Amino acid sequence: MKDYNDFWEDNYYNHPKLTDEMIELAERKLNIKLPQTYINLLKIMNGGYTKGFAFPMNEKTSWSENHIPLDTLNGIVIDENIKTAQNLLDTEYMTNEWGLPEKQVLLSGNGHYWVTLDYRNNSNPSIRWIDVEMDEDIHIANNFDEFLNGLVSDEFYDDINDDE
Repeated sequence: MKDYNDFWEDNYYNHPKLTDEMIELAERKLNIKLPQTYINLLKIMNGGYTKGFAFPMNEKTSWSENHIPLDTLNGIVIDENIKTAQNLLDTEYMTNEWGLPEKQVLLSGNGHYWVTLDYRNNSNPSIRWIDVEMDEDIHIANNFDEFLNGLVSDEFYDDINDDE
């Protein structure tokens, strides 16, 4: 992914513009330091629907034989009056609700599966695929930059599936 301005599709939940105060509050609440590239993406648009991406996988997941989706990316919303399904600050609640491993920050997902920043082993998080129902906790990338740079259009996999 070279052009971060071509990442976002829609701010469906009308997340407000990201501020330094929102970043500081999120990092303090989650007790972590967010990757700078992730913050840079949120400064363009504070979470929402992406243009539709997939990350190629060598290991089969509950989602697919060869990739995982990234159709949304959570933003940081501190205003409790904004009802959104794409808020990084829902991590604690969702972790408890779905029985997720500790020290995860939820980047994307719907409850059945999650793409996470994994802080279990390091303050510089790796990226994981977690599906609690299928007992999957799979390494995706060593860091957020590697993850972002590995994304491809999800249409690539639509084309492969059409050929089969």
